[in-house]
Amino acid sequence: MPTALPPLSPAELARYSRHILLGEIGVVGQRKLAGARVLVIGAGGLGSPAALYLAAAGVGTLGIADFDRVVDHNLQRQLLHDTAAIGETKVASAARRLRATNPFIQIVEHSDGVTVDNALGLFADYDVIIDGTDNFPARYLNNDAAFFAQRPIVYGSVFKFEGQVSVFDSTRGGPCYRCLHPTPPPAEMAPSCGVAGVLGVLPGVIGVLQATEALKMLLGIGEPLIGRLLLWDALEGTFTELTVKRDPHCVACGDGTAKGGAA
Repeated sequence: MPTALPPLSPAELARYSRHILLGEIGVVGQRKLAGARVLVIGAGGLGSPAALYLAAAGVGTLGIADFDRVVDHNLQRQLLHDTAAIGETKVASAARRLRATNPFIQIVEHSDGVTVDNALGLFADYDVIIDGTDNFPARYLNNDAAFFAQRPIVYGSVFKFEGQVSVFDSTRGGPCYRCLHPTPPPAEMAPSCGVAGVLGVLPGVIGVLQATEALKMLLGIGEPLIGRLLLWDALEGTFTELTVKRDPHCVACGDGTAKGGAA
């Protein structure tokens, strides 16, 4: 039987009134959000805006997974944290900010981050996963755990002045991250922000787009970016969309894997 949607208090109805005015959301949609669970992996540049907007939107349970601590150079773009949080764990800093943003929701702190040992069980406890990580090993781990847990994962990445967003959801026949990147590029072709730099507002835009995709899926509205890769060039001010097809030979979701082709 479907889980009953949680009721909304008068204070919550007032807080979310601009959502409720939208015919595509209404009271029922807002109650869907109140009953939803989203895991944000990484309380950094992408996770900051994604988590803030999901909290403000009324997503009932937000998990924040990160093992890192706040340092001064984070503050140029990681708006969950402030100067007073330097040296604190990102999970604790993020949780404090998110609870202050919306006291009606629950914040779950996962201070060990996502690991090989906990990924599958952790992902199975959430409805949607947002990947705010910044390296290929972590993205492959998150992708594979999401595939086997049968959870959609909202991917985002940034590089200097460019960002990209997509949704990987094998339950709807879509491709996975390994279909897009079967193997990682050489390290010199994909330097980190600490090497190449990044425009501070760039992860803000991409993280908000990730939050938007998560809300669309939770509400069952619009067309998620499944099988589509959205590219944003901040310097040119342009968006470009590319098609990403599921690879039947993919080592994760391909036809020869345990669940490949099952969608």
